Amino acid sequence: MPFAAITYDIKPGHENDIAEVLAGFRRVGSASVTDGSGQSAGRILSTAVFIREATMVRFIEYEGDLNAIARHMASQPGVQEVERKLKPYLASPRDTGTSMASSAPSSPACCVA
Repeated sequence: MPFAAITYDIKPGHENDIAEVLAGFRRVGSASVTDGSGQSAGRILSTAVFIREATMVRFIEYEGDLNAIARHMASQPGVQEVERKLKPYLASPRDTGTSMASSAPSSPACCVA
């Protein structure tokens, strides 16, 4: 199964604050993802977050269309809440309205494996 990852530059010394934000994460309503027409477009298999020094990495293991997965994740209230609460701890500003698939210069790096 493929993986996608986003890296965030975070302010050092806030690891415990970030852990508190992530501990309150509200899971997505369903692991199943549909496209605009309601057809099955993929499934979220697992997620993980790792922090080391000034870098946080968010991984998603998925099957299906990455763009559909990104749209689905970006539309979830729990994901939006975490993104909003993380803003004060980011060393580099991030447009939290963008999806996981975005990688504009001011956004975190994204990669797919």
